[in-house]
Amino acid sequence: MTGQRGFTLIELAIVLVIITILIGGLAVPLSAQIQARRIAETNKTLEEAREAIMGYAITHKTAGPNPRPYLPCPDSDADGVEDRDAGGSCTQEVGWLPWVTLGTAAQDAWGNRLEYAARPEVTDSAIGFHNLTATPTPAGWHDVCGNQTACIPPDIAAGVPVVVLSRGANGWGARNVNGSTLAAPTSTHELANQDNDKFYVSRAPSKPGDAAGEFDDLVTWLSFNQLITRVCPAGGCP
Repeated sequence: MTGQRGFTLIELAIVLVIITILIGGLAVPLSAQIQARRIAETNKTLEEAREAIMGYAITHKTAGPNPRPYLPCPDSDADGVEDRDAGGSCTQEVGWLPWVTLGTAAQDAWGNRLEYAARPEVTDSAIGFHNLTATPTPAGWHDVCGNQTACIPPDIAAGVPVVVLSRGANGWGARNVNGSTLAAPTSTHELANQDNDKFYVSRAPSKPGDAAGEFDDLVTWLSFNQLITRVCPAGGCP
């Protein structure tokens, strides 16, 4: 009888090396696909937040004979509910998206809360949109810029009343769903999105070590004209 011959150790080693190379080649594309899916999911969440904010303004108006719409306030304590004082003003201009109030997703695809900034000219429930029939002076409102260290002049959007953003995959500076705040960002442009100076950066992502610095924030906004066109389609709020 002829004896059965098995694999030698050298042959097994060669097979393992080949399998390792194949798995390594597949792992990078798979990781990239997962990341791309999370980015797409978060962009969709941001878009849904924009729509919900406009929907809120359509259904919320000041009391009295001449009702005017107003926008939700930021959430200041991360419970998902807008925070407004007894007089109708927001307790702060920048905070987290009030997802409970709006009925939207609670976080981005990486499990972090979305951030939300809204100007008091459009959030005060006692006054509402008032005499905003023409584009307001951008000074003091939020500006969105590209690859700049100073937003002068704004090269993407000027005089923006609403900004919503995700801290992206790295999550630097974000508050996660467990209530923990992650380490602060170190790159110039990610820091610009955290310092509450009304200057926001929206640009293509870059990796750590790149000349432009690490950046993966996802930013969306509502321009003044978009807001008025949707909320006051008759040509302006009274």
